[in-house]
Amino acid sequence: MAAIKWEGVFPAVTTKFHANEELDHAEMEKHFSFMIDSGCHGLVTCGSLGEASTLSFEEKLAVAKTAVKVANGRVPVLANVSETRTANAERYVQEARDLGVDGFMVMPSVLYAADAFEAKANLRTIAKAAKLPIMVYNNPVTYKVDLTPADFKELSDCEELEAIKESTDNIRRVTDLRNAVGDRYAIFMGVDDLSFEGLAVGADGLLAGLVVAFPKETVALYKLVKAGRLAEALKLYQWFMPLLHLDVSSKLVQNLKLVEALVGAGNENVRRPRQPLRGADREFVVQVVQQALATRPDVSAYL
Repeated sequence: MAAIKWEGVFPAVTTKFHANEELDHAEMEKHFSFMIDSGCHGLVTCGSLGEASTLSFEEKLAVAKTAVKVANGRVPVLANVSETRTANAERYVQEARDLGVDGFMVMPSVLYAADAFEAKANLRTIAKAAKLPIMVYNNPVTYKVDLTPADFKELSDCEELEAIKESTDNIRRVTDLRNAVGDRYAIFMGVDDLSFEGLAVGADGLLAGLVVAFPKETVALYKLVKAGRLAEALKLYQWFMPLLHLDVSSKLVQNLKLVEALVGAGNENVRRPRQPLRGADREFVVQVVQQALATRPDVSAYL
C-alpha cells in the first residue's frame, strides 16, 4: 500500500465502459496510468463522476482492484463509499481493504438525506470497519447533508477521519474549518471552479474533475499556487475556467467524458439512463474544448 500524503491533485477518475455498458478495464488501466504519469498524486475511484450509482457492489470493487494494480504503490488509491445502507458500506470497506486500497472517500448515505446526528454516526461506523484513512466528502449542494465545522470538531476524536473534500460551494468554509479545527484534517477543494480560491486560502489539495482530461494543467495550477506564484496561477486559472465550469453541472459525467474523448483521453460511453450529449449541449462543450485547445498554455516549465 502507498502511504497517503494528503496534498496535491487527486483525480475523481471516470469509470470506463464498452459500448454495451460493460466495464472496460483495459481503458481504465490506460487512463489511470495517464493520470499518474502526468503528475497526479492519487486516484479516487467510483465517485459521482465515476457513475457509482450505476455500478453494482462487485463492479465497484473490480474498479478499485484495477486502480490498485495500476498504481502499484506509486500513489494512493481511495475507493469511494456510496452505499445506501450502513451495513453494506461496512462490508464494502472491508472487502476493498482486502484488495489493497489505501483509504476511502466516504459520501453521505445516498438517497436518504440524513441529519447531522445520523451522518456522524454513519461515518464513525464506517471508519471502525475500514481501519484505513478516510476523506469525508461534504457536498450539501448535491446530497443535502452538511457537516459543519462544529460537526467536524466533534468528529476529531475519530482518528481514521483524516481529510475533508470540501464541496459546499462556499469558499468561506475552508477558513471556517481551519478556525474550528486547525490542521486536524487535510482539506481538499472539491469544486473545480473554486480551485484557485480554495488553494489560495489554505486548502491542501484538489479533488478534481477536469483533471481527467487536463492533468498537467491541473497539477501546474496546484504547484503554482502552493509556490506563491499567484499571478502565473491566476493566468492559468482564467484560461482553465470555461472548462472547469463543465464540472459543476447535473451532466458533469457526460460533459467530462466528451472532453476526454475530444482530447484523446477516453470515450463517451456512459451507462443509461445517462446518454451522451447531443444538440446544443454537445455543441457548447465542443466549442469550449476547441477554444481551450487553440489557446492551451505550455505548462511544462511548472511540472
